[in-house]
Amino acid sequence: MPDAAKPFYLTTPIYYVNDAPHIGHAYTTVAADVITRWHRQRQESVWLLTGVDEHGEKVMRSAQANGVTPQEWVDKLVAEAWLPVQDTLDVRHDDFIRTTEPRHEQAVAKFLNDLHDKGEIYEGAYEGPYCVGCEAYMLPGELLAGSDEYPGQPLCPIHKRPVEMLAEQNYFFKMSAYTDRLLALYEEHPEFVQPASARNEVIGFVKQGLQDLSISRNTFDWGIPIPWDSTHVLYVWFDALLNYMTAIGYGSDEPTARAQFERLWPANVHLVGKDILRFHAVIWPAMLMAAGLPLPGQVFAHGWLLVGGEKMSKTRLTGIAPADIIDTFGSDAYRYYFMRTISFGGDGSFSWEDMTHRYNGELANGFGNLASRVAAMVGKYYGGVLPVAGEAGDLEKGLAAVAAKAVADAEAAMDRLAIHDAIAAVWTLVDAANVYITETQPWQVAKEAGEMDADGHGVAGGRLATSLVTAAEALRSLAVLLNPVTPKAAAGLWELLGAEPVLGALDAQTIASAGQFGTLPPGTVITKGNALFPRLAED
Repeated sequence: MPDAAKPFYLTTPIYYVNDAPHIGHAYTTVAADVITRWHRQRQESVWLLTGVDEHGEKVMRSAQANGVTPQEWVDKLVAEAWLPVQDTLDVRHDDFIRTTEPRHEQAVAKFLNDLHDKGEIYEGAYEGPYCVGCEAYMLPGELLAGSDEYPGQPLCPIHKRPVEMLAEQNYFFKMSAYTDRLLALYEEHPEFVQPASARNEVIGFVKQGLQDLSISRNTFDWGIPIPWDSTHVLYVWFDALLNYMTAIGYGSDEPTARAQFERLWPANVHLVGKDILRFHAVIWPAMLMAAGLPLPGQVFAHGWLLVGGEKMSKTRLTGIAPADIIDTFGSDAYRYYFMRTISFGGDGSFSWEDMTHRYNGELANGFGNLASRVAAMVGKYYGGVLPVAGEAGDLEKGLAAVAAKAVADAEAAMDRLAIHDAIAAVWTLVDAANVYITETQPWQVAKEAGEMDADGHGVAGGRLATSLVTAAEALRSLAVLLNPVTPKAAAGLWELLGAEPVLGALDAQTIASAGQFGTLPPGTVITKGNALFPRLAED
């Protein structure tokens, strides 16, 4: 568990705005939101940072292709695509950083001047391969042989397109000097790079020996100028990585901003895709070591979303916009599907057929129908008012034990960022509650002597009352546990249960409280309401 005195600070990558976001970008953002919402549900202080990377050659070329200036291009994309998608995905971020903002550019200049004054930057010549799509310098051993489409040309292993050969007089960061310190970091703090496969990749790369890093370009001007040489602009990754500090007040002269930096830094977790792992697990800690600044707690690299066996990419024409899916299934189902079905840390694929199957089977029939059935029976037998329960039997105690275990297992999974395992743990309660309803058969119990009064209303303290109160308690637990994952459905369930007037706001409930039955008081008004997940036609 994190230090309660320090907010839990988690970042997404800042996404490159050469085009509109696709579901690969959204995957990381939703994961970050689910993790931070979980910490909020623990009643912890949380800070979630996301944003966009607006400099670099790729953005400049995209702007030129669209006949506008780079600033006009990024302003349009941020306003029309990148900010709206936050709402589309129901993301609750605390800050959205743009690298063209003055707060970022000014702080980056301070960081550069500091490294320059310390002798960590020098002038030299660079010659070698560069992928504009990755905005990354490549090593010859990383490149693929030419394809039928590009015969004889070395290709970027990610974009499958030819790299460009650069020969420039640039400024360099003395990254090679940090090889041993980085290896010691990975050895002494194995949690710094996760999952284990990512850590092994980084160690293997660094053990080959690091080269000094070219950190400037002088063939175009769309970037932050080098403070002591305005004929050069800063390499886009050296610029972008600093956002994790500049967004929270690094380099600011304003006291409130400086206090925020002291409060939030270092970050607890940087969530990244595995294609940008080396920037975050090698270059970034080396930069911080050179500046004498604390390192983040962890860099966690998740896998790719695949389409036709290839990484989701606008360049490869495999990008799918989040709205394409959300317009059909809704944002809750979108969040649930990608977080539940893909093992966080590994690669995963999206399938319309699989999503439809899971939506109908797990969300509509499994979760949504459970809520509808319980609400309908409380309405039918008790006029929509939760009765006094009788003494809990083995079945009731068993369901309560499932809830307690679901909370413990989900907590442990979320702490290791195994989001899929956390949701699977919560879903054991959905399944167990459905089994409980089947085993207790309230509709049959209602026919038994002594369960209904002369007016046809259920009596308090009987088996019927006990089963429905227990089922309602399971739903209360699920509303709390699923609030970070499916916030709209959880809010709908909280309203259905009439929980806010008697227990308070859903956001104010603790995760721990979800593992304890006996919370909803008798007299709580329950209403059937709209279906949490209306069933879709399978066509």
